[in-house]
Amino acid sequence: MTTDHETIASLAEIRTLLSKLPSKDEAAEQAAVARNAILTKPAGALADLEDLAIFMAAWQGKDRPSVNHPRTAVFAGNHGVTALGVSAYPAEVTAQMVLNFQSGGAAVNQLVKDLDGDLMVYEMDLSSPTNDFTQVPAMGDEECAQAMAYGMMSVETGVDLLILGEMGIGNTTSAAAIYHALYGGKAEDWTGPGTGVVGDAFANKVKVVSDGVAKHKGEAADGLDVLMRLGGREIAAIAGAILAARMARVPVILDGYICCAAAACLHAWAPESIDHCLAGHLSVEGAHSEVLKRMDKKPILQLGMRLGEGSGATLAGQIVRSAVNLHNGMATFEDAGVSESVH
Repeated sequence: MTTDHETIASLAEIRTLLSKLPSKDEAAEQAAVARNAILTKPAGALADLEDLAIFMAAWQGKDRPSVNHPRTAVFAGNHGVTALGVSAYPAEVTAQMVLNFQSGGAAVNQLVKDLDGDLMVYEMDLSSPTNDFTQVPAMGDEECAQAMAYGMMSVETGVDLLILGEMGIGNTTSAAAIYHALYGGKAEDWTGPGTGVVGDAFANKVKVVSDGVAKHKGEAADGLDVLMRLGGREIAAIAGAILAARMARVPVILDGYICCAAAACLHAWAPESIDHCLAGHLSVEGAHSEVLKRMDKKPILQLGMRLGEGSGATLAGQIVRSAVNLHNGMATFEDAGVSESVH
């Protein structure tokens, strides 16, 4: 990564990074396309797997992409709106789940083992929830920028695939507010049950989302402002990780509904800033399918999941690794002595 995250102290400084974001490597992409065309298979027979391998080549900048050091980064944060009764669980559960991650007992731990990756868990000042965004911005400018800078630390030398996830009681409410602010419509269009709120509790959650967006209506200049006003530290950190991965030419797999809220803020600010991101899966939470359409992302998996914690994205990482291994390991027609006309 070419930017010193420790020097970032404002969203204005984050905005200057746009001019530094590298584009995909077209030469590597074309070399991967050429290799794919001569592998021992009918043209297009591996469908999306072929596209995934070429995508990885383009963004890693090499015609033989790799998934040798995948990292799942889970960011944990607490939200002030949790005090308004938007979740079926108390805020204390965030810290308890972090301990579960650290002891190896969560779903994502098992999926990371299957991927032969590493798991990094980042606590975002859990003892100090963000502000209640129905009253004031969730974060100040400097606080949001520093959370993004913290997220940038997840991209270290050697990581060749970054898989992003989150944990935070109340963060489906924050994500719903972000989508409502970015995409319009009604609060209920974007709000899901989260941890399982129903009935009057769900109606209250919808009201919190609506009130929060109404409070800040017309005051956000771009997607980064929306992130600051309605997001959480963990969502901001994910946004920072996405930008850092882009600068380091590391492809990204996004998890579900909440993780994609970070990407949506970046996309609203600068659509090209998330071109290096894949959608790991389609969550059944909220209106995730509509969010992916807005960002022009096709989910790798559709398994009805809504756990969060990077679980769907980590599972999708296995598909990406298989796509890369197929691209690198298959013989060409010439190598195998197979006539191309047969196919």
